[in-house]
Amino acid sequence: MEHWYIPATIIPGIGLLILSTSNLLINLSTEIKTMTAEVAIEESMIERKLKQLKLLNNAMVFLYIAVACFVISALISGVYKTVATNFDAAIYITITGIISALLGLIALILYSFRAVQIRQDQFRNKC
Repeated sequence: MEHWYIPATIIPGIGLLILSTSNLLINLSTEIKTMTAEVAIEESMIERKLKQLKLLNNAMVFLYIAVACFVISALISGVYKTVATNFDAAIYITITGIISALLGLIALILYSFRAVQIRQDQFRNKC
């Protein structure tokens, strides 16, 4: 991999995704805690929220793996470029990072769709 800095430039963007996902995770955890304290809340709604929490956690794991792959790839590419060898493992690590980031994004997309559905169901139950 000739351009060792390319994986390193992707890391801040994924860092922002991790930050926003952790905020979603904290808010959802707080909401679940509040729901468990209320008596009139259906258990099925809490279970759906717990599944959402697990989905967010999985997204975070995939994003962390992606960052780790990009860091390792940039490090390997930079080190092997300075010693002038042809070592192509960095490209495979970068591809692994891209796939992991895509899996994290898919999990976040699923979370978003399901979160809207849960909110709609909560609104219907209140009416």
